[in-house]
Amino acid sequence: MLEINKKMAVKVIHATASPFSDFSSAWPFCSFVMSTKYLLSPCPQIGLNITQICLAKECNEDDIVEELLKLNDDPKVHGIYLHLPRGSITSRVLNTLKPEKDIEGESIDRLGSWGHFHLLMIILNIPTDAPLEGKTVLLVGGEGPLQLAVQCLIERSGMVTLKSHWSSKTLQAQNVVRSCSRWLKGQEYRPWHLRSLKLQPLTPVPSDLEISRAQIPKPVDQLAEEIGLLPEELEAYGRSKAKVRLSVLERLQSQPNGKYILVAGITPTPLGEGKSTVTVGLVQALSAHLKLNSFACLRQPSQGPTFGVKGGAAGGGYAQVIPMEEFNLHLTGDIHAITAANNLVAAAIDARMLHEATQSDKALFNRLVPSVNGVRKFSPIQISRLQRLGIRKTDPASLTPEEINAFVRLDLDPSKITWQRVVDTNDRFLRKITVGQASSEKGQIRETGFDIAVASEIMAILALADSLEDMKNRLARMVVGTSCSGQPITAEDLGVSGALAVLMKDAIKPTLMQTLEGTPVFVHAGPFANIAHGNSSVLADKLALKLVGQDGFVVTEAGFGADIGMEKFFNIKCRASGLRPSVVVLVATVRALKMHGGGPNVSAGAPLPREYTDENLSLVAGGCCSNLKKQIQIAHLFGVPVVVAVNVFKTDTQAEIDLVCQIAKDCGASDALPCNHWAQGGRGSSELAQAVKEAASKPSDFQFLYNTEMPIVEKIRTIAQRVYGADDIELSPEAKSKTDYYHQQGYGSLPICMAKTHLSLSHMPDKKGAPTGFVLPIRDVRASIGAGFIYPLVGTMSTMPGLPTRPCFYDIDLDPVTEEITGLF
Repeated sequence: MLEINKKMAVKVIHATASPFSDFSSAWPFCSFVMSTKYLLSPCPQIGLNITQICLAKECNEDDIVEELLKLNDDPKVHGIYLHLPRGSITSRVLNTLKPEKDIEGESIDRLGSWGHFHLLMIILNIPTDAPLEGKTVLLVGGEGPLQLAVQCLIERSGMVTLKSHWSSKTLQAQNVVRSCSRWLKGQEYRPWHLRSLKLQPLTPVPSDLEISRAQIPKPVDQLAEEIGLLPEELEAYGRSKAKVRLSVLERLQSQPNGKYILVAGITPTPLGEGKSTVTVGLVQALSAHLKLNSFACLRQPSQGPTFGVKGGAAGGGYAQVIPMEEFNLHLTGDIHAITAANNLVAAAIDARMLHEATQSDKALFNRLVPSVNGVRKFSPIQISRLQRLGIRKTDPASLTPEEINAFVRLDLDPSKITWQRVVDTNDRFLRKITVGQASSEKGQIRETGFDIAVASEIMAILALADSLEDMKNRLARMVVGTSCSGQPITAEDLGVSGALAVLMKDAIKPTLMQTLEGTPVFVHAGPFANIAHGNSSVLADKLALKLVGQDGFVVTEAGFGADIGMEKFFNIKCRASGLRPSVVVLVATVRALKMHGGGPNVSAGAPLPREYTDENLSLVAGGCCSNLKKQIQIAHLFGVPVVVAVNVFKTDTQAEIDLVCQIAKDCGASDALPCNHWAQGGRGSSELAQAVKEAASKPSDFQFLYNTEMPIVEKIRTIAQRVYGADDIELSPEAKSKTDYYHQQGYGSLPICMAKTHLSLSHMPDKKGAPTGFVLPIRDVRASIGAGFIYPLVGTMSTMPGLPTRPCFYDIDLDPVTEEITGLF
């Protein structure tokens, strides 16, 4: 068989080794790479790779079919050529061969009954309704009596016959050209043929779970086909979700990007203000109602909030990602992969410290570089460490005692290990723990702690990487601690970075799902915005921007308020991706604006005070003129137009909604509109979609807030003063020492990722509106070198949330008969 690779890869299958003596001349413009001893390369620059598969002489039909099935499913194989004995080319074999990969046109649907005889008749230039007399027929293949019999039958009909063997130069070239053309055509951008799902909104609006269950999602392979994905670019996880391979980016690399829309929000209440709901409602409106290609890119929800206070993150009402249970629980296992990878690093750290503390240099070296069958050799990752140490040797026996010492001793300082274990649960009692207390750990006791899984640096790397290779390199660069001599120790120094890439190889692929109206959604990565950078992945956005086409829209969401998630989207994510947004959709609610205008505290699980359920224009105006105005100004710092989306609740009055829209436009918003997607689906956000379309058609003047070459302290000060409204910053002695150290190590040019409360523009959660006159305290400064940012910890910010008195899990249950879940929201 012939396989056609990358640029074009073809595979030739035959039952016994043959020299293909006349084969190379039949492909004058192709480069062949043959297995075994045959190498044919008449024109290497063309990039057509051909691999020979030599089956055993005694192979049977099952063996051939098995090999064909592998090649049919291999996206790297673009064409197959059969070079088999006549008796081996059965109808089953021909039916197995995919027509689109069939170079010779041998598959049974093309050959009809002649396929049994390895005979192909081609009638040249004859329309189906034209007479046959006087026409020319080309006979290919077949030998002896069979060929003579067919030739006689054809010539009796008044036609002229020409004969050719399968190895004919002209035929080979003709079929390869056709196969190549067919493959190239299949790689082109495919226009969408999206079939929207119909909604029948009910009043009163049922629970999120009831709405989700009432809608039957399209099979994910059907959705993929509708938006132009190829079958080989999909890895299904059940019926309703699938991973999408990154090869799409290569296939569509010349395709212009669509419009890039960011959904951010004002400073939220502890209940959340519905940015995910607005995101979903907006894409439902764009695709299902305005008939524009659009994609939502959302973060995967953490189990912490799902079972804690906030609940899931699939949207709500008639603007949801479905099935919402699958979205909110496990999904395709990405967070579990991150947890496993993160904790493998933690285990490697403690194990290495134990072994270094209890073994001599010689014993360590013998165990790190063991003799296998009398041969001792370094692994590739160990050679990389030697090179970083300046040791240019590859033979273990050639190292001096000093070089062995440098190689085997990481000499981690226990007090300067920055890497913590993670778990995807809100568990406050893991914030500080002691490890190594068992007698088997020989006194290697130290204090450490747990973070929530989505705060792991590996999550940030997943969200910021732009390829598998980039992710692997970032994982290797992660700094886990400092040696006693003050040198940073990386995951690659530990020898674990390759294993991390293996654990994360599937997690790097975004997950395809759909909204209630059947529009596509990418779910990928899930860093929190208050303790990480709070945005879905660069890769999901890039894939979606190619798939929607030049006139389409990709809507992605940044976590919490614009001062946190949006600022990090611009200064961190846009730097990493090179992408530039067209519009910011700023989500506001009357409820949150009343809180910022002086209303009483809002607590999760407690009934809302009357100020929030009764009309109160004074509180609304106060919130608009403080927090909403400030968040619009923050977006304008980056030169991006703002459309305000008022997420309407049933307790909002028309006067309150109109007031918000008017003040928003007075404060500089391009437009401001109420959105009723929660109750009506995409139809309830059609006006918002139209406003976003109009705003995106106008040029923007995007700019970053700061130059990364500024000193770390000055970048922190810029964010504090220009975004949060602080007078200045105050660094603790530890934070000042850390910033000096990071500059010494060459990390000073990284962007900043502030870890700050999401409940206020300041570091004080109870200070609402737009506080001024405060100094921002920087308690500590840490570095995520693999992810590519410095993150200061503001005030008492914790990287492990806790559970409230009454968590969401009280309401979550499973029916053991129907297996239906209840209580998720």
